[in-house]
Amino acid sequence: MNQTLLPIDGPARVAPPGTLGQLYDLVTGDEDARVCKDIPPESCHEQPRNFFAYLVANLLSKVADDLSSAKLVLPWLLGALGAPAVLVGLLVPIREAGVLLPQLAVAAYIRRMPLRKPVWILGALLSALGLGAIALAALTQSGAAAGWTIIALLVVLSLARGLCSVSAKDVLGKTVSKSRRGRLMGWSAGIAGGATLALGLGLGFVTDADAERLVYAVLLGAGALMFVLGALVFGAIREQPGATAGGGNALTEALASLDLLRTDPDFRRYLLTRIGLLTLALVPPFYVLLLQRASDSALSGLGLLIIASGLASAVSAPLWGRFSDRSARLVLVLAAALGGVTGIATWVVARLEPGPLVLTYALAGLFLLVNVAHAGVRIGRKVYLVDMASNDNRAAMVAVSNTIIGVMMLLGGLIGLLADLYDTATLILVLSIGALLVAAYALGLREVSDEHG
Repeated sequence: MNQTLLPIDGPARVAPPGTLGQLYDLVTGDEDARVCKDIPPESCHEQPRNFFAYLVANLLSKVADDLSSAKLVLPWLLGALGAPAVLVGLLVPIREAGVLLPQLAVAAYIRRMPLRKPVWILGALLSALGLGAIALAALTQSGAAAGWTIIALLVVLSLARGLCSVSAKDVLGKTVSKSRRGRLMGWSAGIAGGATLALGLGLGFVTDADAERLVYAVLLGAGALMFVLGALVFGAIREQPGATAGGGNALTEALASLDLLRTDPDFRRYLLTRIGLLTLALVPPFYVLLLQRASDSALSGLGLLIIASGLASAVSAPLWGRFSDRSARLVLVLAAALGGVTGIATWVVARLEPGPLVLTYALAGLFLLVNVAHAGVRIGRKVYLVDMASNDNRAAMVAVSNTIIGVMMLLGGLIGLLADLYDTATLILVLSIGALLVAAYALGLREVSDEHG
């Protein structure tokens, strides 16, 4: 039986029959679960299908990203392969900037396309190829050759993930109702965190140092497979054709998009807030450095960090997602404040210099809290941007924001030079004070969430 719209006053509502519709009502969790806001009317009756297709595809890609994390997995991989330490410092800037920087030009071409779903699918398949090639390099190469090969392949992977990033929010904005997007992203991040938690627990049982190279290759190969599966699931989304205005010359459209910084004060303040929130994006590797010094086993230390990261996402992401539907602005404020307070506590713990075992588990707990804060920032900023933008300017805002953040991420990578002048704990303290300042600034963001109040 086809799904039908109920004739009511106000926003359109959809009555989804069958198991999928019932599950959709259960997951979204209240009497307004069937409301359609800010999406094409034709998409209302497809919302349960689109919700779960997007959720599963996003979940698979998140797990794949965790399996190839430039903040955790790849640094340990380069160390295991004997690559020069200087290459480790390039991982996060290349991974983040490679995703973000090309998006102004890409967004202009995407605007020519009535359907943006194929762009995400292409990006996922290219990501699978890049990650599979990194797994092969982990099995066949060592030393500097392995390091430079992985760096080059990481560029390919990052550019492919950029295609997914610039198209994903546009597809989400066209297929899933406003006030349901935070729940979707929260559930996908939370389930992905649970899968990552299981991975970390599994690594704790790997004691054979000779198997370390094979373990990394298996992890990366599994990530490549998940990107392929994600592409197949994303293909099930039924996207309605969208606006194609502004899809002309890439450079012209890029310059026109940059004008948003001058004409839209709300977007400008959001972007400044997001730049400040890079303090939380840059700090995790320095927690890793502190814990590496306290842990005597590479795989068990990695497993402990993965457990902390996965547990943080599994527990906090669904809550952050639901809270973001009420007020993404307050999510940004609270997440930044939590990250700042945690960093100050980390500095205190490092100064107290407890025993190695106590220090290891204390840092793992603090790393968990930082990941809780980072999960809030990631979900809050995405929901805030999607809710603030309209169908006509969403792709442009995403591209401008991500491109500028990519440039700032490259510049932020230079903060690692301070680690040579100051100790790691002091550097964490500096970044954490910055996070507290950003929390105060984010209070001035305009409220854009319909459910607020």
